[in-house]
Amino acid sequence: MSADFMKSVEKRDPTAKLRHRRNAVTMAAAIKLGIFTAISVLVTGVLTVIMGNIGLGDSKEYHAIFTSATSLEAGDDVRVAGVSVGEVSEVEHYDRTMARVTFTAESDLELTTETHAEIRFLNLIGDRYLALQEGEPGPLTETLEEDDTIEVSHTSPALDLTVLFDGFKPLFQALTPDQVNELSMNLVQVLQGEGGTVQGLLEHTASLTNTLANRDQLIGSVVTNLTETLGTVDERHEQLSTLVIELRDWMRDLAKDRETIGSSLDNISELTEVVADLLHRGRPLLKKDIAALHDLSKLLNKPGQTADIVDLLDRMPEMMSDQTRTGSYGSWYQYYICGATVQIKLPLVGEIPLIERIQDYITKFDMQSTAARCDRP
Repeated sequence: MSADFMKSVEKRDPTAKLRHRRNAVTMAAAIKLGIFTAISVLVTGVLTVIMGNIGLGDSKEYHAIFTSATSLEAGDDVRVAGVSVGEVSEVEHYDRTMARVTFTAESDLELTTETHAEIRFLNLIGDRYLALQEGEPGPLTETLEEDDTIEVSHTSPALDLTVLFDGFKPLFQALTPDQVNELSMNLVQVLQGEGGTVQGLLEHTASLTNTLANRDQLIGSVVTNLTETLGTVDERHEQLSTLVIELRDWMRDLAKDRETIGSSLDNISELTEVVADLLHRGRPLLKKDIAALHDLSKLLNKPGQTADIVDLLDRMPEMMSDQTRTGSYGSWYQYYICGATVQIKLPLVGEIPLIERIQDYITKFDMQSTAARCDRP
């Protein structure tokens, strides 16, 4: 489209120039969007290939028979010398007691009848991968074709960490958590044939051995005391047997009375509430009693009361003995009155001297028995 033609169009239509600019801007934005989209798709595809271990080249499928393929799952790596060359496609049950693992490997990787397949730990949280190792070639070595199987004689299952850690439990108890983690990883790597960590394992073992050696005297004392204890137990094995039997019978009786014991616990709970309420109510009264005892102790502590208290305490045993003997006849007391002081208060009838003298004479008098039993020392 020539410039003269555009100019002639713009003269006839003033808005043509504005539409032309808008079209140019839209075209530029569309080109930029297309470039951005193409780059994004390319980067996403590369990341998918890298993170998903998706091979772009040709691959072959093989099988391997394992006595155990615990925790190995489809999608796990297949590695040779630590380099990913494929992935596990399927893990299935085989021949009742074994597992059949189907995996893929790069087509340029040559597997033979001497190739060894091993399930290894990727980390301590339980992830696995399938490792392939080329065995020693021999005159009868043959190349495996696609869909061939690595027999169980050339495979090794994953290391059972539970059995391993149970065996090293006494060692782990003497180490810190960080040392346990480091030692555990070293053990896994060593037992999986990765090597390079034997020195670290030996250093931890040597450290533990030195610690035990430094405490040789303490361990010897413990063993000696344990020997004496066992000797004492052996001398009293009959009593110990009797104790165990009686304890068993006691526990059986407790089991029979479990319902009664359970109900008594409810009663104890109610009793506790009643006692708590009693203490709560009796606290003010107890407080008053303690205050009264304080006043009584002050009264008894006066100098003039000391002689009377001492005399009372001296005569108290004999008096209590007499009271006990007197009360032994029945639910009553028999007394013989040796003397009495009588005082009668009469109403006054005026102020007459004679009547006052008579009143003094009859309102107050003493009586004393002359019997021998009333004689005082």
